Amino acid sequence: MKFRRILALLFIMLILVLPALAADSTEPINSAGALYTKSVDLANEGKYQEALNATDEALAMNVTSLTGLIQSNRAGILVMLNRNNEAITAADAAIAVEGNLTTVHSIAWYNKGNALRALGRISEAKTAYDNAHSLDNTLVPPDLSGDIPVSPTTKSPLSILPVLAALGTVIGLFAGFRKK
Repeated sequence: MKFRRILALLFIMLILVLPALAADSTEPINSAGALYTKSVDLANEGKYQEALNATDEALAMNVTSLTGLIQSNRAGILVMLNRNNEAITAADAAIAVEGNLTTVHSIAWYNKGNALRALGRISEAKTAYDNAHSLDNTLVPPDLSGDIPVSPTTKSPLSILPVLAALGTVIGLFAGFRKK
């Protein structure tokens, strides 16, 4: 009889205590998820610095199951802030997360492509966009044919002499057509 009472009391305690324990163990994931959602909302409102702060707070919670998603989002936010080298690092962190994360990886690749493109690293950007597209064919790579990579030491892709020569040719042709 005492044994049944003890078992019944243990069962009741488990019913009361387990939900509290479960809530405590999921609190970081809920908080990190809420911060991720907040970062998306802030980014959609154009509040990129606030969005970045929210992603950094979410990452600080160290919820590994959300790391890839948060880093992928963070990469896009960093591109919008023109912090492209940091964006590449965040995208690489998202890509490095293993698992069935096709959407996370495809968006990370696309954001990496945007950062590389902004840095003038066009061939690397093309590769990143192609990787994104191979994972998700709705992520169509942008047309990079007009993009010209410019090294930081290059002031202009054209020197002044070819520009003046071309301009002289155009003026000469135009003047020749007008005389007739």
